[in-house]
Amino acid sequence: MDSIKILIVEDEQKIADTLKLGLSENGFQVEVAYSGDVGWQLFQKHSFNLVVLDINLPGMNGYELCKNIRAADTHIPIIMLTALTALNNKIEGYDTGADDYIVKPFEFRELLMKIRVLLKRTVSTVSPLDTILRVADLELNLDSKEVKRGNVAINLTAKEFQLLEYLLRNKNKVLSRADIAINVWDIDFNTNTNVIDVYINYLRNKVDKPFQQKLIQTQVGVGYILKAN
Repeated sequence: MDSIKILIVEDEQKIADTLKLGLSENGFQVEVAYSGDVGWQLFQKHSFNLVVLDINLPGMNGYELCKNIRAADTHIPIIMLTALTALNNKIEGYDTGADDYIVKPFEFRELLMKIRVLLKRTVSTVSPLDTILRVADLELNLDSKEVKRGNVAINLTAKEFQLLEYLLRNKNKVLSRADIAINVWDIDFNTNTNVIDVYINYLRNKVDKPFQQKLIQTQVGVGYILKAN
């Protein structure tokens, strides 16, 4: 993995340096920034395959940095590594473009596992035939990142887009919360969290509520299914 470059943005030097050592020992090339501003400068100057960042950073905070990185690169995996545990913090992290959210203190093995899972995802390519996903009058364009129902454009956050893409790729199939957690958030399902239900509700408000035909349906006690009828 010596060709895989990871950017760590963490203001606690001991944590940052420990992560750099651990990831380097696992074959990754690692750059470290101790502030959001320096992290953004490094990201603009160099090519990275994945970013690990804290939220409470001097200068540009992690939310702002994540938003900037996601605007510049829609595909690069971003992991937030933070002591902030509130659900609202997690939702804001995902809304700004994070792919995963790990709470401190954490096990290095868990971070390493999630890094490897995210990198595997980015290596896979999509066939040109699959660049537009459809069900009924709902259409998602993977190239332009546009979503619409009929002629009505729908604006989604990065995480809402990923969730809808997963539902579309598995249309007519009942998906459990665990399925969604693993494939959209790359996390083990925690029965005490309602993040998935919150995001399904966000998606329904944009994709279903303004339209007569409802596509996202609940299978009580099982999960969710996207289908035309």
